[in-house]
Amino acid sequence: MSDLLTTPLAGLHAELGARMVPFAGYSMPVQYPQGLMAEHKHTREAAGLFDVSHMGQLKLSGPDAAAAFESLMPVDVIGLGVNKQRYGLLLTDDGTIIDDLMFVNRGDHLFVIVNGACKVGDIQHMKDRIGARCDVTPMPERGLLALQGPKAVDALERVVPGVKALVFMTGSPFQFHGQDIFITRSGYTGEDGFEISVHESQADALARELLAQPEVKPIGLGARNSLRLEAGLCLYGNDIDTTTTPVEAGLNWAMQKIRRTGGERAGGFPGAHKVLGQLDDAAQVKRKRVGLIGIDRVPVREHTQVQDMQGNAIGEVTSGLLGPTIDKPVAMAYVDVAHTAIGTRVNAIVRGKPVAMEVAPMPFVPNRYYRG
Repeated sequence: MSDLLTTPLAGLHAELGARMVPFAGYSMPVQYPQGLMAEHKHTREAAGLFDVSHMGQLKLSGPDAAAAFESLMPVDVIGLGVNKQRYGLLLTDDGTIIDDLMFVNRGDHLFVIVNGACKVGDIQHMKDRIGARCDVTPMPERGLLALQGPKAVDALERVVPGVKALVFMTGSPFQFHGQDIFITRSGYTGEDGFEISVHESQADALARELLAQPEVKPIGLGARNSLRLEAGLCLYGNDIDTTTTPVEAGLNWAMQKIRRTGGERAGGFPGAHKVLGQLDDAAQVKRKRVGLIGIDRVPVREHTQVQDMQGNAIGEVTSGLLGPTIDKPVAMAYVDVAHTAIGTRVNAIVRGKPVAMEVAPMPFVPNRYYRG
């Protein structure tokens, strides 16, 4: 653990009794003494505070920044309104996923958040591909906190007045103790909530003030994973990576009409031939990401083989666990397209034995984003 990076909240995690694990090159809290199950349920019922400062924050600035960034992704960047947030996908020249990310149009620049394990590569990729067209400025001095759950808005409004005016996938600058912070109404749990970009020097004070609110408890990476899986959200490195395309991953919703065949700015992104081909012709897609719910109470884990009812291998689980809210085993898997229909029965092979599962719609737990 000694050679791992630490976040600005390392001292606070120690005080709170967190169990720390290596994650994305950082020492990160996987759970606190109350345990994963209690943390998961508390986030669903009240408000949970997550340290996600390992993630990469950067800004893209200059008059050509939006067009430049759009050239890397099958996403409408140019048309995004000021203070609006959008989900994006960096693609390889083969149309597979380098990383998924979030970005906000802040008027004079784009504010981008990328995954912790990918941030060094992502930033270099942007510098190499669009560095001549706009300024790519990493912000390693920024911490990132996520406050998630149905009571997150009540707690945060006391600490940062005015945040309740935000709706899902919008952001705005605020002040905390005289310092600039930036808050988006978003997150990765399926619940209402916020992500707060704060200077590292203020992160500890902000976290303590939030934890002093009666609704808020600290939540580790373990519950963050179970929450996002119940919400049907991909984890980079598990459910999406450079072997998967956005269409195989079921992320068609993230690619706006304007970038698709027939759209005003169709194509022009890496791997466009492959991605647009799959969007236009379903026969080009051989496998797809699906949700699975266990018939029996046997959890399945990543890399578990999936078979059809005749015992033929048809795919593999990429994420899986016993869903604390749904109280059933849930998983995501890539399977042959012939077995993707809702209700299709399959077997996951756990320790050599078939475990019955059924293809199910995602999210497994209904999303509760605040849309106004």
